[in-house]
Amino acid sequence: MKKDYYDILGVNKSTSADDIKKAYRKLAMQYHPDRNPGDKNAEEKFKEAAEAYDVLSNPEKKAKYDRFGHQGMSGSGGFGGGGSMNMEDIFSNFGDIFGEGSPFESFFGNRRSSGRHRGTPGNNLKIKVKLTLQEIANGVKKTIKVKKQVECKVCNGSGAKDNNSVGACKTCGGSGVVRRVTQTFLGQMQTQTTCNTCNGSGQSITSLCNSCQGEGRVMGEETIIIDIPAGANPDIQFSMNNKGNAGKQGGPSGDLLINIEEIPHNDLKREGNHVIYDLFINFADAALGCSLEVPTLNGKAKIKIDAGTQAGKVLKLKGKGFPSLNTYDRGDQLIYVNVWTPKKLNSEETALLEKLRNAPNFKPQPDKDGKSFFDKVRDMFG
Repeated sequence: MKKDYYDILGVNKSTSADDIKKAYRKLAMQYHPDRNPGDKNAEEKFKEAAEAYDVLSNPEKKAKYDRFGHQGMSGSGGFGGGGSMNMEDIFSNFGDIFGEGSPFESFFGNRRSSGRHRGTPGNNLKIKVKLTLQEIANGVKKTIKVKKQVECKVCNGSGAKDNNSVGACKTCGGSGVVRRVTQTFLGQMQTQTTCNTCNGSGQSITSLCNSCQGEGRVMGEETIIIDIPAGANPDIQFSMNNKGNAGKQGGPSGDLLINIEEIPHNDLKREGNHVIYDLFINFADAALGCSLEVPTLNGKAKIKIDAGTQAGKVLKLKGKGFPSLNTYDRGDQLIYVNVWTPKKLNSEETALLEKLRNAPNFKPQPDKDGKSFFDKVRDMFG
């Protein structure tokens, strides 16, 4: 059984993002392979820490992990991608954790440069996905076509006309990094940074690809399957790694950022994780009581209207709302009862009501201890 990510980093669900980052840095330094040569146990702990940080440092992945655990991390095509990370992935992320030019640069330099992507990274791409309330409540997989920059098939993303059109970068000599030696009061200090000329690839193009003109990418279209978890809402932005615009000259692709747009329902409205339904009944049903069906997110439900039901009463269907992304809780469906007053009456209807107008039980007798409509609604959401 896989270890809990929080236990691996020694943090909890309420730990801040900065403290999660600090915890990972500490473990990365402690179990780094260069500090523990030949120690398989240390290498395994190093990988575990990187995988835990990859999930807990990402708000969307963290929310899914908090709700579903490791099971929610399976599969790299959906949100939260999980699975074991390889060493190249881990070292390629060190620039975000330790920063280039930091005191850790020389320690991690060789590892990082060997795992660095060549070319320029692609831009993130934002899209909106329209979903019905039913799809949001139950979760759904959507297959969409995204217009974006894709890898050039002629040069396989290199930007070069052919294999003979690529040579070593003159600035860095093909190493992909530029080393500088500076004199400090502590003596000479050597640092290395990514070569700005070749962006770390160590190569330069002498003859450009005729199809993409050296970009390594062209405008195209990709079919992508998006796995939307149940309970998604427009306030949360999901992301899919490496599904954005392709990078220049073999650089890594950007991310696909996904926002949810709710398609209005004919009868139901959303209020947080609750579902709101306005029920209109006539005076006779309110006075005598009745049974009827109301729409829900998943079909219809039968409810009972008690005799003497007053306008403004709020009925509750427990658990008929939206699930929460972060917990196992689920909202309710709240039914607001409205007693409909007819605007036109025929002579027979008018005569019947005239007889009842002054009847003893038709005199308003409000309950002095009763709560107002707004108090009832507040209690429901409380």
